[in-house]
Amino acid sequence: MASSTVESSVSDIFSTAPALQSNIGILSPDQIELAKILLENGQTHLFMHWSERGVCDKEKIGFFDQIARLNSSYPGGLAAYIKTAKELLADSKLGKNPYDGFSPSVPSGENLTFGDETFIEMEKRGVVEARKAAFVLVAGGLGERLGYNGIKVALPRETTTGTCFLQHYIESILALQEASLTVASDGSQTDIPFIIMTSDDTHSRTQDLLELNSYFGMKPTQVHLLKQEKVACLDDNDARLALDSNNKYKIQTKPHGHGDVHSLLYTSGLLDKWLDAGLKWVLFFQDTNGLLFNAIPASLGVSATKQYHVNSLAVPRKAKEAIGGITKLTHADGRSMVINVEYNQLDPLLRASGFPDGDVNCETGYSPFPGNINQLILELGPYKEELQKTGGAIKEFVNPKYKDSSKTSFKSSTRLECMMQDYPKTLPPTARVGFTVMDIWLAYAPVKNNPEDAAKVPKGNPYHSATSGEMAIYRANSRILQKAGVKVGEPVKQVLNGQEVEVWSRITWKPKWGMIFSDIKTKVTGNCEISQRSTMAITGRNVFIDNLSLDGALIVDSIDDAEVKLGGSIKNNGWTMETIDYKDTSVPEEIRIRGFRLNKVEQLEKKFTQPGKFSLED
Repeated sequence: MASSTVESSVSDIFSTAPALQSNIGILSPDQIELAKILLENGQTHLFMHWSERGVCDKEKIGFFDQIARLNSSYPGGLAAYIKTAKELLADSKLGKNPYDGFSPSVPSGENLTFGDETFIEMEKRGVVEARKAAFVLVAGGLGERLGYNGIKVALPRETTTGTCFLQHYIESILALQEASLTVASDGSQTDIPFIIMTSDDTHSRTQDLLELNSYFGMKPTQVHLLKQEKVACLDDNDARLALDSNNKYKIQTKPHGHGDVHSLLYTSGLLDKWLDAGLKWVLFFQDTNGLLFNAIPASLGVSATKQYHVNSLAVPRKAKEAIGGITKLTHADGRSMVINVEYNQLDPLLRASGFPDGDVNCETGYSPFPGNINQLILELGPYKEELQKTGGAIKEFVNPKYKDSSKTSFKSSTRLECMMQDYPKTLPPTARVGFTVMDIWLAYAPVKNNPEDAAKVPKGNPYHSATSGEMAIYRANSRILQKAGVKVGEPVKQVLNGQEVEVWSRITWKPKWGMIFSDIKTKVTGNCEISQRSTMAITGRNVFIDNLSLDGALIVDSIDDAEVKLGGSIKNNGWTMETIDYKDTSVPEEIRIRGFRLNKVEQLEKKFTQPGKFSLED
């Protein structure tokens, strides 16, 4: 009797989709359950044009395979996705402001000045903490927006050495790991875990890049790749799932956003493993900010000193600049949170809250709301507790492009999205949420715009291109050495790919040479001078600059057991910068998107492959 009742209820549900009902015999019990979820959530249209049983059966099974993936990869499954979509689409149609009832104020945080006593203390504390940290790189994107067809982490960070972003990140983590081990009180070996969130677009290519390069010196067991799945597209305000226009047995899908990293970590089991191993911090960062690791040690030191549950890395931000501002929001009902508020929402929010001028610069010349650069440091214990409550789900948003002001139909399908930095939105008021501000020249030079778009950026605004990103690395390294006492030639201005940039000496070093400023200072002595036209690349660890005068190109490579002193006067024809046009397809993509290439005319190149003490003056 019970069986016939169940069959009857199934039959009732399926009667709304006769084409599906006629195919029920080819479905497994799990697939029938998935079909029920779809029908109970207003998705009968998906089956309207299904063929009779025996026609395209393989494609129908493939449809449910896709539905199973979409259901299992979203916290709460497809029913939760559709329910949330209906709510957010209704709010969007009404023009509801997500910040209604909230008043903005400036949150508390730490402003650091490079090279001063506090900065140096924080860096040293951060090195101590690094052995208790895990690093998470969000790398789901291709470089198409840059004019580069590869994965973004394979792009050279700079072209003096050709080191790609992923290699630099791994070498930075390994340098921190070694430095942290050196100062550890118990002397135990700790391998810092490195997680990379990939996507369908980047997963296999990221794996190949690692394997072809022997993981850039990291143990393969330290590295975990977590692949995010896409989410279903939505056709209308009723959250009806969108079918692929070329295949009636396939749902349209799009990326959900980098907020997925939290649910992936939650379901991976890694958080428990890290807690058991005594880890305390999780650091999240994005794929193409070549300066990021200049800021990591001091920011981690701030997290430990201030006992922050959440620490957002930030940079000074001009009022109304197109970068989100870190803001404390307090609701009339007493709720409060410290989150990133997008720049186009922050100014009207301030005006509506008793600040008639909106977002304005204060006495420092910058907005009091620092610029969010999407790098987070979270304390592991509270992070895991929060994810247990939310299942790893992050507050979502929807951004439909409506056909007209009636907001009844879309120009194209939309989807729910989530952002990594919105994690604090669900935290209780007791959570310690703060920020650490660093100088832009030290910490922030993302590479995300192609040459054409970068050239259109209003004068004075950042280009965020491969050109500006590489020049920012040379500027940062030059200024760090200046602070350490080296006389570095002043930069010259040059237009590359339609962008006016400062060209500094092309100075690079491996992270193991100088991970923190106090280490770099111990490696620079005497009266040192490097001309603006010079190139210097240090790839060894124990290389010391002592009374060096460089006017040309100097490349030094040494094993760890070789101690090398660079001194005396070195002058040669050096490397020149040749301008190239980004439209010149005879030049490799990764070079032409920069607008220049380095011609290695003449250099002094030294390799030290034996242990011992060596001097370049000899």
